[in-house]
Amino acid sequence: MTSTKPLKITSNAFRDGGDIPAMYTCDGEEVNPPLIIENIPFGTQSLAIIVEDPDAPNGVFDHWIVWNIPPERIVEEDRIPGISGRNGAGKTGYHGPCPPSGTHRYFFYVFALDRSLDLSIGADKRKLQEAMRPYILAQGTLMGRYTKREQPPAY
Repeated sequence: MTSTKPLKITSNAFRDGGDIPAMYTCDGEEVNPPLIIENIPFGTQSLAIIVEDPDAPNGVFDHWIVWNIPPERIVEEDRIPGISGRNGAGKTGYHGPCPPSGTHRYFFYVFALDRSLDLSIGADKRKLQEAMRPYILAQGTLMGRYTKREQPPAY
């Protein structure tokens, strides 16, 4: 990394460490929340986002893998801004928080890269991490929490 200042990642939908609104989860519309990215360093050619849940019962669950995002300050709600990789559900695109029990943490990692990446649609997180490692200028994180709504008993 060549930048000394981390990216500042915020959202007007939830605060860092706060609760993610249901709209962005399996209890709602399951669209990605808006992200605001500050301190994008000079020379940034693209951004990448990895969203993961480290509290998943079977290990880290990948909710969103996307790269070659234009280096703009705002990632809009309900938009896939770049090329999508394969999430933990085996699909491409955003997979909203949906913890089986309890409250889980969701980390939105954003990376500023000094080039676009030559990766195929559907690449997994490991391939993205390997491809971007030498080109990271800066990174930042936003963390939100979510507890799945109680389901009414079936009669």
